[in-house]
Amino acid sequence: MSVAGKQPPPAPLERPGSLLVPTWTKTGIALLYDEVSENAYDIRLKLTKEVLTIQKQDVVCVSGSDHSANHRTVTLRRQPVGGLGLSIKGGAEHKVPVVISKIFKNQAAEQTGMLFIGDAIIQVNGINVESATHEEVVHLLRNAGDEVTITVQYLREAPSFLKLPLGSPGPSSDHSSGTSSPLFDSGLHLNGNSTNTAPSSPSSPIANEPKYEKRWLDTLSVPLSMARISRYKTGTDKLRSNAFEVLALDGVSTGILQFYTAQESADWLRAMSTNISDLTLQNMKMANKCCSPSDQVIHMGWVNERLEGTGSSQLYKFKFLALKGSSFYIFSTPPVSTLDWVRAEKIYNLCEVLFKIHKLWLADDCWLQANLYLGIHQDFDLEDQRPYCFSVMVGHGKSHYFNVELGSELAVWEKSFQRAIFLEVQRTGSKTYMCSWQGDTLCFTVDFALGFTCFDSKTKNVLWRFKFSQLKGSSDDGKTRVKLLFQNTDTKQIETKELEFQDLTAVLHCIHSFIAAKVASVDPVFIDSQSIARKYMYSN
Repeated sequence: MSVAGKQPPPAPLERPGSLLVPTWTKTGIALLYDEVSENAYDIRLKLTKEVLTIQKQDVVCVSGSDHSANHRTVTLRRQPVGGLGLSIKGGAEHKVPVVISKIFKNQAAEQTGMLFIGDAIIQVNGINVESATHEEVVHLLRNAGDEVTITVQYLREAPSFLKLPLGSPGPSSDHSSGTSSPLFDSGLHLNGNSTNTAPSSPSSPIANEPKYEKRWLDTLSVPLSMARISRYKTGTDKLRSNAFEVLALDGVSTGILQFYTAQESADWLRAMSTNISDLTLQNMKMANKCCSPSDQVIHMGWVNERLEGTGSSQLYKFKFLALKGSSFYIFSTPPVSTLDWVRAEKIYNLCEVLFKIHKLWLADDCWLQANLYLGIHQDFDLEDQRPYCFSVMVGHGKSHYFNVELGSELAVWEKSFQRAIFLEVQRTGSKTYMCSWQGDTLCFTVDFALGFTCFDSKTKNVLWRFKFSQLKGSSDDGKTRVKLLFQNTDTKQIETKELEFQDLTAVLHCIHSFIAAKVASVDPVFIDSQSIARKYMYSN
């Protein structure tokens, strides 16, 4: 920070050095969780610098006839050893289709080249089985004779429990006698009720028949520019286990992305957040080309704001915050053009707000309740279970309570608020407020170079003046009145000055901002040493 009297040049925008992470390009397997049906479907994620792509498996025709691969009719010849060579799961009694869950190597189903794990059985020898129970389909297949014709359709969103994980062993039990469970494999690798004891010719694809492959196909691409991430069930404090949702600027959602381990979830969350942050930085640089040096964007991004006293089930709502020039902005949607800045829900002067950290989630799963600054207090109900919380206290005793998804984001917001406020203090130089005492109308000025001055609003006569270093304490009634305690440099006695303001909170925040900026101009290391979020980031 520059010393008093010099206009600081706009510093280049960058991610803090302690938080530098390379842009991620990543591919991996995950699940897409359906909160309505409570089923999870296999997907593959492809992450690039600008886009997250969701892929689902489907069966495609790669050669031969060009007809649609949605429905395939396949004839199986039951073999004396191995039977049909497949197993099935599911059934109408569980509101899921009957699906091929295993295909055995070198047996009838595999030799056709047209059947795949995840295929839903639509017909057996012309009989529609879409509404059939598991046991009914097992019975049909076992008693269909030596040649069985089945029509299948690949179920792109087959619940993951219906499919056999890759590398799993063959069937461990014989279900040929007794009933079968729709959630366990019913092995149709047995002979069934065959009328032919001679070896059948293997089921093999005919030369002019189409050939099929199972492939990952793009189904949804989510642009990451101005996208947001949520690990919580909408509007609540309920944290999803190893899962989160990504929402694009236009509201398009990935759905709930679920991962097999907490480490996988954390890795993907960190990777996507890094790419979103990099794109936000690019957007800020583009916006700043259209702004004067005194009106630059310092930082912006998505947060969750806790709703107070609404009686609604929605405890939190997405908000987009921005620190630009002299102001702190709160939007419901990001500003994408110069004209959008005037449609902010709230705009506050940066000299008159106070940033305050409330929670950090530490590595040992303990809460650290932290008041970032001393002297100005406001009680909050901290019963919610979200980590990484901060508040921004504004005029008239009001405040906004926010939450971010990662500790690194909290550290960036803390640093950005400090920087934006200090720059605004130095640009402004001084702020004057109307006040009164014992019926007299006065003016109270906070000046970066001179400290505190009080003068008569009519005559402009200075009543008293003190340096910042002479302020030894203060107290207020929480409404309009404040007592400022100054030490006289000559007598060393404490002098009490009482004033009354229309918006006392704004004045107290302004005093704090100017003193903090003054300290930072003399000793920047001291301000950094007070950073709770960055201490946490360094320690981890």
